[in-house]
Amino acid sequence: MILCPSERIAEMVGAGHWSNRTLWDMFIANVERMPEDEAVVDPPNLAAIADMAPRRLSWRLLFAEVERLAALLHRAGLRRDDIVVVQLPNCSAQVATYLACHRLGVVISPLPAVYREHEVSHALQVCNASTVITAARISKHGHAAMMAALPDVKQLLAFGVELPAAAVSLEAQDVSAEEYAAMRVQAAAIGLSANDVVTICWTSGTESRPKGVPRSSNEWYWQSKGTVDAAGMAPGKRFLNPFPLVNMGGLSGGFVGWLLKGMTLILHHPFDLMVFLQQLREERVDYTLAPPTILTRLLQQEALLEGIDFKRLSRIGSGSAPLSPWMIDTYRQRYGVEIQNYFGSNEGAGLCGSEADIPDSHERATLFPRPGAPDRGPWVTGINNLVRTRLVAVGDEREITEPGEVGELRIAGPTVFSGYYAAGPELNARAFDEQGYFRTGDLFEIASTRQHLRFVGRLKDLVVRGGMKISAEEVEGLLATHADIQEVAIVGVPHAELGEVLCACVAPKPGSSLTLESLATFLREEKKVAPFKLPERLMVLDSLPRNPVGKVLKRELRQMFREPQA
Repeated sequence: MILCPSERIAEMVGAGHWSNRTLWDMFIANVERMPEDEAVVDPPNLAAIADMAPRRLSWRLLFAEVERLAALLHRAGLRRDDIVVVQLPNCSAQVATYLACHRLGVVISPLPAVYREHEVSHALQVCNASTVITAARISKHGHAAMMAALPDVKQLLAFGVELPAAAVSLEAQDVSAEEYAAMRVQAAAIGLSANDVVTICWTSGTESRPKGVPRSSNEWYWQSKGTVDAAGMAPGKRFLNPFPLVNMGGLSGGFVGWLLKGMTLILHHPFDLMVFLQQLREERVDYTLAPPTILTRLLQQEALLEGIDFKRLSRIGSGSAPLSPWMIDTYRQRYGVEIQNYFGSNEGAGLCGSEADIPDSHERATLFPRPGAPDRGPWVTGINNLVRTRLVAVGDEREITEPGEVGELRIAGPTVFSGYYAAGPELNARAFDEQGYFRTGDLFEIASTRQHLRFVGRLKDLVVRGGMKISAEEVEGLLATHADIQEVAIVGVPHAELGEVLCACVAPKPGSSLTLESLATFLREEKKVAPFKLPERLMVLDSLPRNPVGKVLKRELRQMFREPQA
C-alpha cells in the first residue's frame, strides 16, 4: 500500500533522503550482525499486566518468534495491504507481532491499551479492518472478550489465557514446515518497498474524532534517526522505553529507533514509577524517556534515584510540555545527566533541543532549533537540518520573520506524512498549505536569538476575548506553578459581550482551597500578566478528563458552558 504521491517519492529519493531500506531490512541486519545479543526485554510485571510470562529474547530468538507469528498470520489469511488493529501492552509479543505483520506487508494499526469499544470501533471502521490482535486482558480489563463482542471484528487473534471461544490463540500453536515455507514464499513475492505503509497511528482526538496517520519505512526513518542520534544511541546501547508503542512518542525511538541502531529495547507499560525505577537500577540503562512532571518529582524525592548508574544513564528525553530550567540544571549538576527536549507529532513534525545545539538550560527548557534560521550554520542534530519550517500569522497567511509575533508552525521534509488515511480530499487539502507545508496547529514565536523557536500553545487553544487572542497554554503554564494547583486547563467559554472569556478548570492539591480572586491575584501580582489574560470563570474538579494517551479533553470541559454567560 503506497499512499505517498510518486512526485514526492522522486523528490525525496533524488535529494538522498529516502532509500529502499525497509524496517524489515533493518531487523534482518541486526539478526545477522549480532544474533546472540539481547534484543528485547519484557517488563518484569508482565504476568500481572497480561498473563504472559516475561521474556528476554536475543535477536536470534526474536527472529524465530517473528517467523512463528508470521506463519500463523499467513494461516489466518492475512496478506499484503490488509490492515490489522493491534491492541497490546509494551512487550516482546507486541514487538514480534509488529515485525510479523511487516514481514507479510500487513499494515499495523496500533491502539492505546486504554481504548474501549467506542474508539476501537472507530478505528476498525475507518481502516475497514476486520482482524484484531490483542491480549486476553490488559491490567484488569478483558480486552479479548471486548473485541469478541464488537460486530466489526470478524477475526480475533489473541495472547494470554482464558480466551473467549471466538478467539484464536497465538500462544502455543504448532506450525508445520509446510506452513513456514508457504509464508516465506508469500513474503518473498510481495516486493515490499520502503514507501509501503507500515503503520496507521491515530491522532489524539483532543478536539475531534481521531484521524488515521499512515507512515512508511521512509517516513519513519528520519523521525526516528533524529531521536536516537540526539540521545547518542548506538548498537548495543540499552534503551528503557516507557511510552506506549502506539504513536510517535513510543514508536519513533522505542521501536523504529531500536531497529535502526540495533539497541536492546527494555519495555515498560503501563507506567508504574516503582517498576520504572527498578528497571533503571537493574537493567544497565543508557537512555530513557520520561514526562517533565515525573523528572521533576524524582528530584523532589531524591531518595528514589538512589542506586541508578548515572555514569551510563547520561541522557534522558522529555517533552510534550515546557521544561523547567531548574530541572535541567539540577540533573546536570547533581548527576551529570543532560535532558533532551523533543517536539513532535504523529504527522511528522519534529524538532529536537539537545545540549549540543542548545547548551544553555534556560533556553533548552522552552526553545527549539529554528530550521533555516538566517546566519546559522548546520545544527548538530541532523533532523533540525532536514525539515523546513515556516511561521505563519493566524488568519492572514502572512509569513512571520521577526521575533515576538505568535504564528502557526508549518513544516515540510522527509519526516512528514502524506495525508490522513481514508479522510477525503477536503480534509487532506486543509492539512497542508499552498506551499506543501503541513499545518501543525501548533503556535510558536521566533525567539530573540532569531535562531530558535519558542512553543506558545495550540492553535485550537486560542481564546479570543474581545478581539484579543490569548494562548490557553501560556496561562496554563503560569498557573501550573501555583503551589495549591495539581492540574489546570484553560478553556474559552461563551460570553454575551466579549465573545469568550477564560475559564480556569482546576484540580487543587488535597487540603487546598482556591478562589477565582486568588488565581487572578497570583497571575496579576506574581506573574505580572496582562489583565485581559486573567481567568473570569473558575471550575474546581477532582481531576481533569483525559483521553487514552493523557491529553486533557477540553471539549468535555467546554460542554459545561454551552450557553453564553453575561
